[in-house]
Amino acid sequence: MTASFSQLLSPIKIAGMTLPNRMVMGAMHTRLETLDRPIERLSAFYARRAEGEIALILTGGYAPVPEGVMEDVAPLLNSSSQLQEHREIAAAVHRAGGRIVLQILHAGRYARTPLCVAPSEGKSRINIFAPRALSTQEVWDTVAAFAHTAALAYEAGYDGVEIMGSEGYLVNEFTAATTNQRTDEFGGSLENRIRFPVEIVKAVRAKVPASFAVIYRISSIDLVENGMTGAEVAQYARAMELAGADMLNTGIGWHESGVPTIAASVPRAAWAHAVRNVKQAVGIPVMASNRINDPLVAEQLIRDGVADLVSMARPLLADPDFAKKTRLGRQDEINTCIACNQACLDRIFSEQTATCLVNPRAGRELDIPETKGASSRRIAVVGAGPAGLAFAINAADRGHRVTLFEASAQIGGQLNMAKRVPGKNEFNELIRYFSAQIKRTGIELKLSSRVRPEDLAQSGFDEVILATGVIPRIPEIQGLDHPKVLSYVDVLEKGVAVGQRVAILGAGGIGFDVAEYLLGDPEESLDIPVFMGSWGVDRTLQQPGGLIRPALPKGPARKIHMFQRKAESLGKNLGKTTGWILKARLRRAQVEMTGGVTYRRIDDQGLHYGVNGEDRVFEADHVVLCTGQLSNRSLADGLKQLGVRHQWIGGADQAAELDALRAIDQATRLAVSL
Repeated sequence: MTASFSQLLSPIKIAGMTLPNRMVMGAMHTRLETLDRPIERLSAFYARRAEGEIALILTGGYAPVPEGVMEDVAPLLNSSSQLQEHREIAAAVHRAGGRIVLQILHAGRYARTPLCVAPSEGKSRINIFAPRALSTQEVWDTVAAFAHTAALAYEAGYDGVEIMGSEGYLVNEFTAATTNQRTDEFGGSLENRIRFPVEIVKAVRAKVPASFAVIYRISSIDLVENGMTGAEVAQYARAMELAGADMLNTGIGWHESGVPTIAASVPRAAWAHAVRNVKQAVGIPVMASNRINDPLVAEQLIRDGVADLVSMARPLLADPDFAKKTRLGRQDEINTCIACNQACLDRIFSEQTATCLVNPRAGRELDIPETKGASSRRIAVVGAGPAGLAFAINAADRGHRVTLFEASAQIGGQLNMAKRVPGKNEFNELIRYFSAQIKRTGIELKLSSRVRPEDLAQSGFDEVILATGVIPRIPEIQGLDHPKVLSYVDVLEKGVAVGQRVAILGAGGIGFDVAEYLLGDPEESLDIPVFMGSWGVDRTLQQPGGLIRPALPKGPARKIHMFQRKAESLGKNLGKTTGWILKARLRRAQVEMTGGVTYRRIDDQGLHYGVNGEDRVFEADHVVLCTGQLSNRSLADGLKQLGVRHQWIGGADQAAELDALRAIDQATRLAVSL
């Protein structure tokens, strides 16, 4: 046993299960059930995590009744006719040496269906459908439905169930006064508001044997107006224990909360204070969740008595071997979740299936196998950005001999710019992971090596993969040669000094990153008290919902004005689950944004532009160009003349935004196809 992880790697008993360690794969929506061969895919997805030694797996949510599904295609378990598919999933995990618990989730007013229901009328701001209020009898019927689904889960071979009582779904809507205006036995006083989950747990407990785990996911902090106080949460937790729950899993915030809870801009383990409140209230095991992506952080939470176990959802997308690598003392090789949300939550909320930016195999286990190649080839990879690194490592894992050329003195490419942006410090972890994989696989790395076409032609490589990235696109604007004009590369990579008044041309992801960087306050994503103050979170848990007035922002470091040619709101195409966070931060910093702009010229005065036919001037010390990218194909003509067969990947193949998601996915698939 690795001494530094003695708590994390110690066993614990939950109902009839003895778990070998304290690491749990938290429930998450994947939408894998919407693809072809859904049961085979889900079985492979969960079994792969069990093979990686995660102690317990919580499935994505299954509704107990049709009106409780997240969407029309979401999973439902309410009939014995559905048991065979669940037997296959549970058996696959058990064969791999793991344990698996089925989550029962009633979406309530979050259900994206006209059949949605809630404790009371009142539409959520994140749903187009307005719910119908449940009658008293329907509430009792729903209690019975939860118990029926739990009994089916037991019959299917699961090791337990988790009742989802957090994140603003139906059960949470009953417990919080903000969504419960009922006057029957399920509304009014705290005792009445928590009666629904109490009755659910009691009914479930009565339907299954004592060896079958009943886990309850409790909202440890609502982060919505008129939500529960910390004292109420503690009373609520004790009621769940008395009702028969074997363990409490802590949820953080509602999906409609105005406070970020899991994005990279949230400090690691930021919600420990809310988890500790639950832990101190009960005698049963308590599990921590949200922004725990590192075994050192997980170990410390348990060592400090904050929790008994840790739930990690997205980190198990990023690396299914997280627990195994921790046990073996190979934590430097963990492919850390960078909390970008791009391939998981953003895709789910766009009605796509989840995967992972740093691990495209997640959810695609049947499509991107982990196998050796039929024969070993000598492969040259030019460019050590995300695409080149992903290809090189996957090709080396398949048994190929890889030489990786990089013109600069360090690996990472565009990642080295991203990691400098406040709130994106997790990109450091991706570069660390790639470095460790280069050492592990024995890739020959040649830094500060600007390779020439003749070098590739004369070296006898069987394959040449070009991952030479992108170069900034320069627009046609009079005055681009003025000293005021900089590119985003000058700012983010070269660290050129920038003045106090800045015009940013282009409002894609790069433009927003530059604005965030120039505001120059990286502390919020690293310092928990700073984060809580900025977003108005009450660390004492005394206020309803855990909310207070946000701290007054200090004066912005610079006057920044963002411009774009498109006549639409700026930041329209930012990530669904993270873009609002960034825009809120920039609003607080008084960043101005103007769309529908025609650029006239840049001169000593600054940026001259037009809007709706009106000429204007923004007096700028500097004008930063974030106006897109072009594929860097500087080697193309030489390779063609020499007859060197080659393939382009990443930005060199397709520019657009700095798209690490597409680059890593494309590179991984190509490496597997060789």
